[in-house]
Amino acid sequence: MPTLFKTLLATLCLAFACMGAHAGDAANPIRFAMTPAFLHDQHALLAEWRRYLEARLKRPVEFVQRDRYRDTMDLLQQRKIDFAWICDYPYVMLKNEVRLMAVAVNEGKPTYRSYLIVPAQDTQTRSMGDLKGGIFAYADPYSNTGYLVPRFEIKRSGADPAVFFKRTFFTWSHRKVIDAVAAGLVQGGAVDSYVWDVLNKVRPEITAKTRIVWKSEEYGFPPMVASASVNEADFAQMQRVLMGMKDDPQGRALLARLKLDSFTPGSPALYNGVAEMMRVFGEI
Repeated sequence: MPTLFKTLLATLCLAFACMGAHAGDAANPIRFAMTPAFLHDQHALLAEWRRYLEARLKRPVEFVQRDRYRDTMDLLQQRKIDFAWICDYPYVMLKNEVRLMAVAVNEGKPTYRSYLIVPAQDTQTRSMGDLKGGIFAYADPYSNTGYLVPRFEIKRSGADPAVFFKRTFFTWSHRKVIDAVAAGLVQGGAVDSYVWDVLNKVRPEITAKTRIVWKSEEYGFPPMVASASVNEADFAQMQRVLMGMKDDPQGRALLARLKLDSFTPGSPALYNGVAEMMRVFGEI
């Protein structure tokens, strides 16, 4: 009897320990980092989206916002966050350390472009070549559309991006590039087409002060990725919730406010074009 009692007691202790561990996991918040290219200062929308995710995941969700792409990349590499919405350039850099989870569908396609913009009063500029020797605004050193693409276009023309402009600087956001161009502080800038297009819908008086000179080819839309520390069950659940947003009224309303159609699982092949540009600069 003592042996049987000890065995039963050990079994019960193990069961309660497992239950406690499961409850602890459910209580731990999911940490989801947002790229600065999106939702800047849109706190009410973020709060509503967080509540939407919590209701469907049955877990607390914490949105983590950083001002620079590198900060989010560091959090992923240090496994301090579970998921992140990052730029396609960092995704290619980290593709062996993260897992592609979802890609936004924007105006019917999982793609976007780089826009070369100038002040609206500049009616002469027709290409990047016309801006040689001027002052140019980049978004972020880890931005595809706001840094890699314009530098690639300069290099493809046979010029050296390092000396092409008289002066360059980073604004640390696409919105701030648009503001700098609109104010005439720079002769030109390169921005995310999604950011410019959304701003054009909600604040057309700002974009009216800029003019799109050139549009790049299409690249895979900035992806949502999972950290290497995320288990298969959590990955599948988050992906399922994001994919299902288009199928319920509340999800569709959030997508409409994000100016997006839906989310799709996507494919790493969407980012081959970014990888090709990185090879030109010897980065991979």
